[in-house]
Amino acid sequence: MTGPDVGGPPAADRPPSADAARRAVEAVWRIESSRIVGALARYTGDFELAEDVAQEALAEALDSWARDGLPAQPVGWLLATARRRAIDAFRRRSALHERHALLAAPLAEGEFSSGAGAAPGGPGRAGDAPWDPDRIDDDVLALMFISCHPVLSPDARVALTLRVVGGLSSEEIARAFIVPTPTVQARITRAKKTIAAAGVPFELPPADERHARLGGVLSVLYVIFTEGSTATAGDRLLRPDLAYEAIRLNRMLAALQPDEPEVHGLLALCELTAARFPARTGPDGEAVLLEDQDRRLWDRSAIRRGRAALARAATLGRGLGPYGLQASIAACHASAPSVAETDWERIVLLYEALGRIAPSPVVELNRAVALAMAGSPQRALDLVDELVVSDRLAGSHLLPSVRGELLARLGRTAEARTELELAARLCRNEREREVLHRKAADLG
Repeated sequence: MTGPDVGGPPAADRPPSADAARRAVEAVWRIESSRIVGALARYTGDFELAEDVAQEALAEALDSWARDGLPAQPVGWLLATARRRAIDAFRRRSALHERHALLAAPLAEGEFSSGAGAAPGGPGRAGDAPWDPDRIDDDVLALMFISCHPVLSPDARVALTLRVVGGLSSEEIARAFIVPTPTVQARITRAKKTIAAAGVPFELPPADERHARLGGVLSVLYVIFTEGSTATAGDRLLRPDLAYEAIRLNRMLAALQPDEPEVHGLLALCELTAARFPARTGPDGEAVLLEDQDRRLWDRSAIRRGRAALARAATLGRGLGPYGLQASIAACHASAPSVAETDWERIVLLYEALGRIAPSPVVELNRAVALAMAGSPQRALDLVDELVVSDRLAGSHLLPSVRGELLARLGRTAEARTELELAARLCRNEREREVLHRKAADLG
């Protein structure tokens, strides 16, 4: 009788395959990249070098782990290997002997362990922590604040955050935002050079400065999630990988800044919005409107997590902030059995409160939609017409889309069709465009 192990050593004695090593490396990097890069950035004071040596360590792991097996401490192995590569780089920089001595000293004392044996070229004591456990959270949090530093443009903050905190490749970021990969690479390169030129320290900002810059960090996470929940362009309505990455980073920030109400408010908004993802598209990726969604498909676990985060935000703050108010609106939808049974009056009030503390034309447009759903389509149209006159949403498909819906409700069919056709021409997302064309055709 023969079997798969006949003619070779027992399976347990064989080295793992290259494919298994690759999967292990990808898994460790996806989960721990922000911690690894954060620690290396603090040690080296150089974003570029931190990323370079981390990538060199990953490349070495592919060979070493396929040959020798997964180390007991994969993260420690990667960090120790990367630090040695950093030391080599500093050795090649004659002007940085002092920094090299600072880096080399702890390794010479055997501070780090590489897990299943020391990384090539240096000692290590088994069982040692791969870094100071009292500093690890600060490293990740510092990385978020550095990536979202106000010296960077909004586009650069998003790209750098996804790259160094989220661990996404330039190709993944480019696909998510429908831009060329070289554009993303250029943004990231410029961002690193800007941070270096501005002398931004690779450390957690002081508490008072941290609070002042928290809004910038949250706005980046909000932009990432919003693009994932409704893509601005392309042939997909949702980009769930991007949205869930924003949620992962938001959860990490909530764990590191547990007493900031708006951190929990944004997390609640993301969880409650993502709960509807399973029902928002059909079998072929087509958009499914809210009134047509099968609410049994909504993720009840995500709704519970969102409500818990919203309750936490309400407990910590003296009234909800902009993200908390948006989360409250999402909670109204999550608790309603149907569109008709949604508490639209409450949603109108929440949008009015949001407009007072964070006024924007998009908030006003959403308030108009809620007014119409609450039974006041003419008041809603008057509000939208004010936005048209002010020209604050010029070029956006959202304004003619909402105006077309309101005109249709009021029986002004020809005007409604013209507005919806205009919205379709302005819309860059193919799935949303299909919906707009269908609505316009229905009016014909």
